[in-house]
Amino acid sequence: MKADYQSAKQRVSKMKGAWLLHGDEPLLAQSLLDQCRQAWREQDIERHRVDLTSASEWREALAQLDNLSLFSNTMALEIHGTHKPDAAGMLALERFMQHSGDNILIINMPKQDNAAQKTKFFQLLDANGLVVSLAIQNDKDRQIFLDAQAKNYNVQLSPEAWSALLEQTENNLLAAQQVMIRLSFLTEPNTVVNVEQLLPALSDQSRYSLFDLSDAALQGNIERTVRILNYLHESGEADSLILWTISREMRLLIQLLEPSNQGNFQALGIWSNRQSLYQKAMRRIKKEHTINWLSLLLRCDQAIKGIGQENSKDLLLQASVALAGIQLFDAAAV
Repeated sequence: MKADYQSAKQRVSKMKGAWLLHGDEPLLAQSLLDQCRQAWREQDIERHRVDLTSASEWREALAQLDNLSLFSNTMALEIHGTHKPDAAGMLALERFMQHSGDNILIINMPKQDNAAQKTKFFQLLDANGLVVSLAIQNDKDRQIFLDAQAKNYNVQLSPEAWSALLEQTENNLLAAQQVMIRLSFLTEPNTVVNVEQLLPALSDQSRYSLFDLSDAALQGNIERTVRILNYLHESGEADSLILWTISREMRLLIQLLEPSNQGNFQALGIWSNRQSLYQKAMRRIKKEHTINWLSLLLRCDQAIKGIGQENSKDLLLQASVALAGIQLFDAAAV
């Protein structure tokens, strides 16, 4: 059965069986998946995520649906990738379609063209599940979606500003969302943004980067660290890249705090123009503060991969502020 984004939204709270999401609007996929995850949390449904790197991984991915934890009777499995299943994977998918029970399978793939829609894989999901086309059909749907995004970020635009936004972003949903994120940082709440106030947000100059996150944390600026981290999340920066950035700085500090490495910046590949940042961090952070850092990084990695029940963004917040000098919890959670 085929559906569009808006009709799929209405089915989220009662979803079961298999859904295939496909399209060329990543923001629609992100939005729909976020709504699904929220519904699963409210219903205490266990969630796993698998990122496929080959067609042969489908059978092993689907096998996770048989490995429920002691605390859940239902699982939602997210499969992300570009690879359709091989023969063994198709057999596993057919078995799931026949005996899905209350379990949920949601597959996120790029847009499937006319040729792809004639494959056995697509036809199986169309006949026995829900196939969601992630595309904006017309200007009305685009405006409805962007209105919802504006409310999410507490941004209000004048009619002239709306026209300028749509014109400047050329109806690119992701670009328009990023402008709204910038506006949420640049304007006071409940301000009706006019064209003049919109212009700075149309520039990419206000964008924070992963380097800004590193610098703020090493400087011990907690407020700025949290603000930049939130911005990166809101603008769609991959959790894996944020983890890579925090992990690199934590591991370097752990090495620098070893007596044999103190002051040995060059050997660790730290440029001279950044050495003062690490010196400042070393004056603030003691070796005993880093005891749980590696286990925290491991938990972040597992959460990003969908292993366990912890929220990756919560753990990245813990790691970021730990690097900045605040430990949110006394011991690693299990």
